[in-house]
Amino acid sequence: MDFSSLNKSRRSIRDFKSDQVPESVLKQILEDALWSPSWSNTHPYYLAIAKGEELELIKKDYLKLFDQAWPLMNGNLFQKLTLLVTRRGWPDGDFRTIFKYPPLLQKRRVKTGKALYDFLGIKREDKDKKKQAWRQNFEFFGAPVAMFLFVHKDLKSYAVLDAGIFLQTIMLSAHSLGLGTCAQGALATWASPVRNHLEIPKDYKLIVGLSLGYPSDNPINTFNVGRDDLDLGF
Repeated sequence: MDFSSLNKSRRSIRDFKSDQVPESVLKQILEDALWSPSWSNTHPYYLAIAKGEELELIKKDYLKLFDQAWPLMNGNLFQKLTLLVTRRGWPDGDFRTIFKYPPLLQKRRVKTGKALYDFLGIKREDKDKKKQAWRQNFEFFGAPVAMFLFVHKDLKSYAVLDAGIFLQTIMLSAHSLGLGTCAQGALATWASPVRNHLEIPKDYKLIVGLSLGYPSDNPINTFNVGRDDLDLGF
C-alpha cells in the first residue's frame, strides 16, 4: 500500500475483536515508533502498555469514575451539586480535557459529534444511549491492548509536539499490519486508574490514551466524517 492510501484508509476503531495481539506484532509497531523524530532526539515521552489482568483493573477504575462523573454533564441540579461537594469522580488528570473551544474549532467538533451520533442512530435527547456511547471509551471499545502516552513536564509544548508525532507513527504502523487504533483524549480526564496499576515516572504527565487491536466487522469502524478542502490555513 502506498503512503497516501495507507494514511487515508486509517480510521478510529470503536469496536475491536477480542483476539490478542501477538508480541511480535506489538514489538514491530513499537520499533517503528522509535524512529519518530523528536526535539534534539530527546523522545520526551513515556509509553505505558496494559493488557490482560492489568487492563481489566484499569478499566474497572475508569468505569467507576465515569459513572460517578456522568451527572456533572447530564444530571439534574441536585446531582451536580452533590458531585461538587463529594468530588467523587472529579477529574484528576494532568491536563484538562473539558474546556471551551474557539468558534471555528467548536464548529468542526460539533460537526463530527453530530455525524457520529447520527451514524449510531442516537438522538440528541437520548441520554441513556449517549452515556453508553461515552462509556465505551473507558471500556477501550473492547480492545485487548491499551497504551497510555505521557509527556515530560519540563519540555512543555515541545514534549506534546513530539508525542503527537510518536502517536501517529504507532497508529500508521498498526494500520499497515492489519490492526486498528483509537486515540482517546478522554482517557486523560483521569490519570489515577493508570498510576494505580502501572509504574509511571514522576516527571511525566498523561496526555492521551490509545486502544489497539484487530477491528471487528461492526459498521461503526467505517465511520468517516471526511476532511475539509486543503488551504494554507487548514
